[in-house]
Amino acid sequence: MLVVVLDSATPAVTAAVAAVRRDDVEILTLRVSVDARAHGELLAPAIQGVLADAGVKPGELAAVVAGLGPGPFTGLRVGLVTAAALGHSLGIPTYGVCSLDALGWGQPGTVLAATDARRKELYWAVYTDGERITGPAVDRPDEVAARAAAAGARRAVGEGAEKYELGLAADGPRYPVPEALAALAADRVRDRAPGEPLTPLYLRRPDATLPGQQRKSVLQ
Repeated sequence: MLVVVLDSATPAVTAAVAAVRRDDVEILTLRVSVDARAHGELLAPAIQGVLADAGVKPGELAAVVAGLGPGPFTGLRVGLVTAAALGHSLGIPTYGVCSLDALGWGQPGTVLAATDARRKELYWAVYTDGERITGPAVDRPDEVAARAAAAGARRAVGEGAEKYELGLAADGPRYPVPEALAALAADRVRDRAPGEPLTPLYLRRPDATLPGQQRKSVLQ
């Protein structure tokens, strides 16, 4: 089955066509442009491009897979609105995957996945052998470093780990991996599971609170 894969939770605007088979997942075509301010301009042409590159007509797609974030509001919203509109127009299901999971996927040992949340904060989660054990959350780099160490992380992946000194060796992918997004949704694709609402992961603390209210992370 053929699926289109999208992610716009980071500065990387990603579109791919993947073949989901009984025993594996293969990325057939991929386009990635890194521009934190041009998600709206880049994503639709990227989708058209990967479909053309793969020689796939929209009507041949079985599903849409999209990264749910966490990520800055504007870029993330572009990807999820586009994915939902594509699924609706084609009458095919949409499946969401935490974008941090597409960084931690397939990583051996215990690793921190971190992306830039701006405002001197990071979106982060910790994984052991690809399984999320902590997060997702948003915190200052010093808090992330302490929590990652407490969880046993020995290294880090993601652009956020490269931007800030977290006391961990930063290697591996900088941005969510399309193959991982497709693989994490593959069972749902194979089972032809009902489509899901693409609910974005907004973890940002609110900029303003009513007097007496404690600022806290939110998940919408």
